[in-house]
Amino acid sequence: MTWLPWLGLALCLLAVAAVGLSAYGAKRWTDTTRTLTRRLEAGRIDEKVGLPSPARFDPRELDGLPAPVQRYFRAALKDGQPIIAAVTVELAGRFNLSATGAQWKPFTSRQRVVTRRPGFLWDAQVSMLPGLAVRVRDGYIAGQGLLHAAALGLFPVADVHGGGENARGELMRFFAEMAWYPTALLPSQGVRWEALDDRSAHASIVDGPLRLTLLFSFNDAGLIDSARAEARGAMVGKEMVMLPWEGRWSDYQVQGGMTVPLTGEAAWLRPQGRKPYFVGAVTSLTYEFAP
Repeated sequence: MTWLPWLGLALCLLAVAAVGLSAYGAKRWTDTTRTLTRRLEAGRIDEKVGLPSPARFDPRELDGLPAPVQRYFRAALKDGQPIIAAVTVELAGRFNLSATGAQWKPFTSRQRVVTRRPGFLWDAQVSMLPGLAVRVRDGYIAGQGLLHAAALGLFPVADVHGGGENARGELMRFFAEMAWYPTALLPSQGVRWEALDDRSAHASIVDGPLRLTLLFSFNDAGLIDSARAEARGAMVGKEMVMLPWEGRWSDYQVQGGMTVPLTGEAAWLRPQGRKPYFVGAVTSLTYEFAP
């Protein structure tokens, strides 16, 4: 049994190495996240040099909008609501790692959003096994999309970035998540609305060369039920496939004087049926308003 002490020593060394790798990976990840956050903040439009924008919601700007859109803003905003300049969203939930089955893993995340110029950075930890987390960054910064995932923050398992469909898909996420920062959906903030029926309308935004249109549907209370795109790039293996995509919103509560959802779900609408891959609940919302 003389090998038992050596086995114990080897296990201790492995444990120490794992802790060291985890700490080193966490530091590297945090440093890069801070750099990207600075880039995101640097892209914010200074009101002195950017396009003029009101500091507060004026209900007169709803004149001429489709009826369900007017109902939404009246349900979500109060007269004189300050315009949101930035928001920090903390989430907890589950993420499905399988494109075909159900491999749900818990996650926690912190997301920084700026509304002008549109951009966000989502920083998440997905728990794979006890002591093993995959760190994920997803974002849209200065017109470029990014998605990077790494085990322990060190060993990449996904790395996609750039313009084109990558940027379009990330801007699509930003657009759909405006339910969390609803003043960004106002016409004065650059969104254009077109009527469809009494419960839905198309909304369009432009950022640089990108122009996006989503279909927003509203619930019985007049609030956003879902935002749908007819085509968003989904990574299937190493290939990008265009699929319909949908975000759904629920559990509306008052935050910062606005009625916003605290639960969200994202899903691919595959030929085989609807495939949710993200379910999250807001644990904290911190708003910054225009001066």
